[in-house]
Amino acid sequence: MKISGVVMAIVAVIMMTALFSMYTVDETQQVVITRFGKVEGAAIKDAGLHFKFPFVDIVNTYPKNLLEWDGERGEIPTKNKTYIWVDAFARWRIDDPILFLKNCEDLRRALALIGDIIDPSVKNAIASYDLIESVRNTNREFDYEITEVEPVSGKMVGERVNYNITVGREKITRQILEQAKVKLEIYGIELVDVKIKRINYRDDVQRSVYDRMIAERTQIVEKFRSEGRGEAQKIKGDKEKELKRITSEAYKKAQMLKGESDATVTKIYADAYGKDPEFYSFVKSLEIYNQSMDKDSTILLSTDSEFLKYINGRN
Repeated sequence: MKISGVVMAIVAVIMMTALFSMYTVDETQQVVITRFGKVEGAAIKDAGLHFKFPFVDIVNTYPKNLLEWDGERGEIPTKNKTYIWVDAFARWRIDDPILFLKNCEDLRRALALIGDIIDPSVKNAIASYDLIESVRNTNREFDYEITEVEPVSGKMVGERVNYNITVGREKITRQILEQAKVKLEIYGIELVDVKIKRINYRDDVQRSVYDRMIAERTQIVEKFRSEGRGEAQKIKGDKEKELKRITSEAYKKAQMLKGESDATVTKIYADAYGKDPEFYSFVKSLEIYNQSMDKDSTILLSTDSEFLKYINGRN
């Protein structure tokens, strides 16, 4: 029984030793082995099962994938003395885990170190150029820019302004990347990319900038409204002109139809008169009697008047 207990203890020790001498490396990880504070061998970047001396070797694991650094917003003066808030971010990876272990130890200290290097690079780059260089990449034309106020009318006067961009935001961020990348290589860090996330005016000038933008947009709106009113008047004028043309043509056609009708009526009357002149004269005389005389009418005519021949019964 005593021998069996000893064997089981030996087996347990062997199993514990084997267990503590094995470790696995994930696809997204890289490992540095240290023994009593000193690095043992090269960094292990291959995924799989690996071995170490149990109890004395320490496995220091670091990520291989891209990591992020998000800087704090900082107030920076541009070359033309405009104070702005700049917020930048970066993407980085641990390129040499041994150098990283010796100089940074962990991710928290590495992030602080990256901030200490990138922040001055951002400030130097922004301060070396005018504000427009940090905002734009191309020389695309603006619509209008308010330049002055008319002293009489008080209206904002605008003109088209073209800015000559010599560097641009993309080249500035590339310059920041190149400056900071060299400084971070000695720490085993590869800086992959740096971008400016946000640029904004300082609070004391932000309101005036917004007022200026509103004035510019208002001027453009008034320009469009003026053009719209002019176009509306033109359309209205064309409509009235077309209406007069249609009315004139309709009146002309109505007069032509009326003339043709009068001619037809006259022809009918003439034909009727030609067939029986005496009957035609009788009918017309009755019409005249009906139109010219009523119960209150008084007419003084001689008895031999031609107008009363049908009343007197004369033929």
